[in-house]
Amino acid sequence: MRRRGWVIVVLAVLVAAVLAGHSLIPRVGGDPGSMVQTFLPWLGLSVPVLAVLGWWRRPAVALPAVLLPLTAWLVVFGPALWPDDRGHDLIAVQHNASDENPDPAGTVRELLRVSPDLVALGEVLPESVPAYEAAFGAAYPYHAVHGTVALWSRHPFASVGPLDIRPRAFGADWNRGLRAVVRTPRGEIAVFVAHLPSVRMGVKGFATGPRNEAADRLGAALAAEPHDRVLLLGDLNGTVDDRGLRPVTELVHTDAAFAFSWPARAPVARIDHILGRGLTVTSLWSLPRTGSDHLPIAARIRAS
Repeated sequence: MRRRGWVIVVLAVLVAAVLAGHSLIPRVGGDPGSMVQTFLPWLGLSVPVLAVLGWWRRPAVALPAVLLPLTAWLVVFGPALWPDDRGHDLIAVQHNASDENPDPAGTVRELLRVSPDLVALGEVLPESVPAYEAAFGAAYPYHAVHGTVALWSRHPFASVGPLDIRPRAFGADWNRGLRAVVRTPRGEIAVFVAHLPSVRMGVKGFATGPRNEAADRLGAALAAEPHDRVLLLGDLNGTVDDRGLRPVTELVHTDAAFAFSWPARAPVARIDHILGRGLTVTSLWSLPRTGSDHLPIAARIRAS
């Protein structure tokens, strides 16, 4: 009985160590660090399980030991439990709309329920662009499409152009980035729209190489951006805890909310993001499901 109690203690210490030191997991074959970081919040589910086992075994040290992973989880994810919406100047929406979406018009109607100023879409095929244009209508007269990413805006563009984040091994037809300078009522904002390569899970773990290379290129573009106010909208195929996205997440930041976006049927991770620099994402939340395998996310942004 006592021996089993000490097993609970060891497991509690291990969970706490992973939560507190996930960035120290070595980057070896299969990139287990990125895999753990993608699903890191769900380690919190181990706390009630360990607590029940500790209560059942009743060793004096088991239940106090469970406080270790609980404390570690609250330190890492506690801010997500207390929304901090301190007012906003803009609302933005990011959505991987799916290249298999059967209802672009219905998707747009769902996105516009929050009255956004900016809407970024991914996986927009050339043949679906007219349907999206018609659905956004006159309320969003300014838009840009490059490759399979697009941006619709209530406010005019000062400039717009492609953003090259293509990994070296990918062909010239892979275009998933654009940059626009948007003239908002609060001044100009450089808006980046990006869709990084997918991460594949196989018997050897996570295949993150192309995603990480595109993140490096995106980070370099963000670092070189001359505007003080920057907004990044995109499907980055990783969570903000994923070390592979560090070249990006060290430069732009977001609200701590969970706002899981993938997969749409049972969301377990937020791989779609709205991040800013020189402005503040004051709240972030998921929108109802559309015809995509991702949920849309929306954010309130304070630019003042």
